[in-house]
Amino acid sequence: MEIGILILGILAGIMSGLFGIGGGIVMVPSLIAIFGMDMLNANATSLAAMLLPVGVLGVISYYRAGYIDVKNALWISLGLLLGSFFGAEIAIMVNVKILSKFYAAFLFYVAIVYLDIPKLLRGKKDLKLDEPIIEKKYHYPFWQFVILGLFAGVFAGVFGKGGGLVIVPMLIKYFRYDTKSATATSLAALQLPVGLPSVIVYATAGYLNWIFAAIMALGIVFGVFFGTKLAIKMPSTSFKKVYAFFLLGVAIYMVYRYI
Repeated sequence: MEIGILILGILAGIMSGLFGIGGGIVMVPSLIAIFGMDMLNANATSLAAMLLPVGVLGVISYYRAGYIDVKNALWISLGLLLGSFFGAEIAIMVNVKILSKFYAAFLFYVAIVYLDIPKLLRGKKDLKLDEPIIEKKYHYPFWQFVILGLFAGVFAGVFGKGGGLVIVPMLIKYFRYDTKSATATSLAALQLPVGLPSVIVYATAGYLNWIFAAIMALGIVFGVFFGTKLAIKMPSTSFKKVYAFFLLGVAIYMVYRYI
């Protein structure tokens, strides 16, 4: 079983490096479907695996490629730290099936936005997907990034994810980041132990497997490095489509598993 957990960590790390999501979106469903955990234990173990800066190798690669906005990543981290506590408290109190329905609905929404289905139906091509938007130096007040992190932190605490599923789409839609820069900035924001309040809440309530968390963390370290290298080389148009189909797959799984 330990080998399986290590492989899961590597796969989660690859996804984390590719999409800036922290890896929880891979770990939580897999811990439930393959290793038989309930949702709350899977949430807690996933968040604990991401406490250490397991994606630091990926962050370094993105930084060298010029994709990370360090200052805004730190403001997002502050919001994540504050929000994760409240998210875990909500998760413990709310029925798991209700949580799963909200989660699946959110994934469907993000995937549809990324695929831009209305534009596909009109037959128009988005010519700006490869444009490095962050280089235009749009400036936003720091508190907007803190609020983004706060919302993502609540989401992370509720669903056991690193919050990147909220951060990346929001940076693209509302802060005018390109896909790779949003992914890189999100991954950087997740390297601080922003999920610690959630982990404490879950552990106090008896939901946590430290051994699995430690093994997965080791796998994530190696997986993120390779995922980041792949993401940097991938064209932005392909990158965005792969991410959208990935989210659709997870959403369909959550519907099948819980609804």
